Amino acid sequence: MAVAPTAEGTIAVPLARNRPIASAGVRRSSVSVVIPAKNEAGNLPWVLPRIPDLVDEVILVDGLSSDQTVAVARMVRTDVVVIHERRPGKGVALRTGFEAARGDLIVMLDADCSMDPAEIPAYVELLGNGYDMVKGSRFLPHGDSADMTPLRKAGNKGLLIMANLLFGSRHTDLCYGFMAFRRSLLESMQLDADGFEIEMQLVARATVLGARVAETPSFEAERMYGNSNLNTFRDGWRVLRTMLRERLWRPLESGEPAAIDGA
Repeated sequence: MAVAPTAEGTIAVPLARNRPIASAGVRRSSVSVVIPAKNEAGNLPWVLPRIPDLVDEVILVDGLSSDQTVAVARMVRTDVVVIHERRPGKGVALRTGFEAARGDLIVMLDADCSMDPAEIPAYVELLGNGYDMVKGSRFLPHGDSADMTPLRKAGNKGLLIMANLLFGSRHTDLCYGFMAFRRSLLESMQLDADGFEIEMQLVARATVLGARVAETPSFEAERMYGNSNLNTFRDGWRVLRTMLRERLWRPLESGEPAAIDGA
């Protein structure tokens, strides 16, 4: 099985058996950041100013917030593009943001201060080095988490082991929403997940498509203000169901379903 070339600070993952996505050399690519946010008015004054200058477009997808999320976003960053979520769900919000993004490279991260936008250049650099997807990992050297309970850690590890077995991959982290992609890859994924399971779907479909994937160390901090919208048991079950379904997913070609190999 072919393995993507390694680079310092990354881990190569085996390529899927399908044909790899063609990746042209990256010029000065434009960068869009997509941030789903629901009742994050207290956190945005920390998040938005930390977005580096290399980012050309910031899209905030408001999840029907009942606080001043939108007003604060526009006050802190006057050029922010605000999109209102069509219906509830992190996956819905991200897909809405991806559709609106104009950048060649697209970065997704959370609005709760758990992910530091100052890490974005590392993701963009790896995309520039030829990778199609870069995903943050809390479990690589120099990565860590200050916000993972023992229950979440055990659940994440179990799902990670199962995903690596099912997809023949060597990821070190699975359900973490700090990722970056080439637009060409996103357009090939045909995403349809509605909730937190979209993170699993992104990883699974990139693997099935034969994308070149790298991981980069990331530190997950504690949420500063407000309450998490994640439900450990409900969303963990959705991730598991998605994983099993995605093992049989094949991309559509010429408008017709591709044949499904035996798992």
